[in-house]
Amino acid sequence: MAGPLPLCYLNGEFVSLEAARISPLDRGFLFADSVYEVLPVFDGRSYRFKEHFDRLDRSLNEIRIAPPHSHAEWAQLLSTLISRNNARNAYIYVQVTRGMEFGRNHAFPANVNPTVFMMASPLPELTPEIRERGLKAITVEDFRWGRCDIKTTALLANILMKQAAADVGAQEAIIVRGDEVLEGSSSSVFVVIDGIVVTPPNSRKVLPGTTRDAALDLAKGKIVTQIRTVHTHELKRAQEIWIAAATRDVVPITELDGTPIGDGRPGPLWQQMCEFFAADRHRLANTPVISA
Repeated sequence: MAGPLPLCYLNGEFVSLEAARISPLDRGFLFADSVYEVLPVFDGRSYRFKEHFDRLDRSLNEIRIAPPHSHAEWAQLLSTLISRNNARNAYIYVQVTRGMEFGRNHAFPANVNPTVFMMASPLPELTPEIRERGLKAITVEDFRWGRCDIKTTALLANILMKQAAADVGAQEAIIVRGDEVLEGSSSSVFVVIDGIVVTPPNSRKVLPGTTRDAALDLAKGKIVTQIRTVHTHELKRAQEIWIAAATRDVVPITELDGTPIGDGRPGPLWQQMCEFFAADRHRLANTPVISA
């Protein structure tokens, strides 16, 4: 994967990413007392800006940090970051921590300013090999904390799950809790059962997925979808499985726990959804850089 673009934003300034520094006493560093957001940029235009920053505001509210910027202010900062990096096809990473105090205390400090950081990185490529063969995944039992609906930087459990997948040559871990399918370690999950595209409902066990919601919007009137509990036994008879994330739209999973899904190749409904996303990105060409 290509490295990040050279210019970042940190606490009111656009600076070289290599030169950017925060205090080791920042609560994001000490406690993962912070949230983040990831927003894709296609041909220099942001995708679903409002939905992503609505989710950021929700995450901030849940951990009791006042939003440091309005949507209009975020839009201006992102526009500048995109322009100054010449970021044509990229993703923007945004992180807000509670800030820094002189010390290490578990309770919230008073009168501290949030740390705000943004950087841009090239979008991962959906290679011909992935289009042709899909990805591999494993299932893992959930051992995360109880508020998975908050997009917090406390991702150690997710990292361990992703590494467990990498250890066996897979690219994603699909998280299950008992008989219930939840999401991927860094993605939302769709399962095609009897020709219907099914995805788990939002809850405290699942991060609300902006790309998941985009897929559901794009499918309206074209593909039958359901939002309902997905059971682990349904994975074994699924015709298709997809994962969805801001950095890659929807990607097919063609092997799960060493067993092929369907005929072991990306399925026709995934191909159709890919076309929907491509058309939606094309629509951005005549819109402002920051587009809702």
